[in-house]
Amino acid sequence: MAALSGVRWLTRALVAAANPGAWRSLSTSVVAQAASRSQAEDVRVEGAFPVTMLPGDGVGPELMHAVKEVFKAASVPVEFQEHHLSEVQNMASEEKLEQVLSSMKENKVAIIGKIHTPMEYKGELASYDMRLRRKLDLFANVVHVKSLPGYMTRHNNLDLVIIREQTEGEYSSLEHESARGVIECLKIVTRTKSQRIAKFAFDYATKKGRSKVTAVHKANIMKLGDGLFLQCCEEVAELYPKIKFETMIIDNCCMQLVQNPYQFDVLVMPNLYGNIIDNLAAGLVGGAGVVPGESYSAEYAVFEMGARHPFAQAVGRNIANPTAMLLSASNMLRHLNLEYHSNMIADAVKKVIKVGKVRTSDMGGYATCQDFTEAVIGALSHP
Repeated sequence: MAALSGVRWLTRALVAAANPGAWRSLSTSVVAQAASRSQAEDVRVEGAFPVTMLPGDGVGPELMHAVKEVFKAASVPVEFQEHHLSEVQNMASEEKLEQVLSSMKENKVAIIGKIHTPMEYKGELASYDMRLRRKLDLFANVVHVKSLPGYMTRHNNLDLVIIREQTEGEYSSLEHESARGVIECLKIVTRTKSQRIAKFAFDYATKKGRSKVTAVHKANIMKLGDGLFLQCCEEVAELYPKIKFETMIIDNCCMQLVQNPYQFDVLVMPNLYGNIIDNLAAGLVGGAGVVPGESYSAEYAVFEMGARHPFAQAVGRNIANPTAMLLSASNMLRHLNLEYHSNMIADAVKKVIKVGKVRTSDMGGYATCQDFTEAVIGALSHP
């Protein structure tokens, strides 16, 4: 009926017009209204920051849903461009990888879940996750391990940063069988990349007001490989006299982190050591569900969980902890200079944890992922 009455109104208006100018006037009015609506839509899109979203495997899609729900409630001006890349869900191909890379290169910023790497060898040594990081040259992985107020763990009031070189080292994907039953796996260490990650660590410490950088290595055994990494760190340290510099062997570092983690401030290390220490340190403050992470190249920034686990056994059970992903998303907003929204979301997450009424099972509670997300939305402080 509404459509019919609209047609009748239009007919009467045209019939009543005594000259052709009415047609032009009416046409101009309609076009103007359509242009106005189109312009308003363009403003909304143009006013939002485009961000590539890669949910990944395991509970990644559930965590990304939590991020989208909180962003919507907080009216965050971000437009997610969602892509799917998964080796375990048969959603990985060269075409999909190129699509993801194209989106990331255009947007410069991405938020990603864990892209699980199967153990089976299928002819390609480098996983899609590793290839993605290499093609974007995401050389620096940063994990800020910080205790959450109100959540008691074995060590409280912790605040340390782990910086990991993640484009070479043991993850170079250079393996071969030199003789039957003999596998050679090459660890690549270069002066250029060792100096680059060392400088990144000292620059980070300077910018964030940190006082000490510890280089973690195994140069007593790998005298040339880790020896070069250590030498580069020592050379760079001389350029930053106001930052205290120490070195520590990786095995001792693991023990010291468990016994007395308060002695550390910023730690810098090669690829494999960083992967292990990230997970160890995350366990000190509550586990993989509460520690955010980020990776940087000269051009791009990727935000993710600090300890990368797909948590496959929790898929579809609505029990995953979205804390780490929400805090990582908050860090992403700060990177985009959206300080207000960044603080709003981080404060809401920390408030929910501090109150302690809504906690997921990994934090000793009974809340679901959805319960926690709704609690965070309820804690958002709108003006």
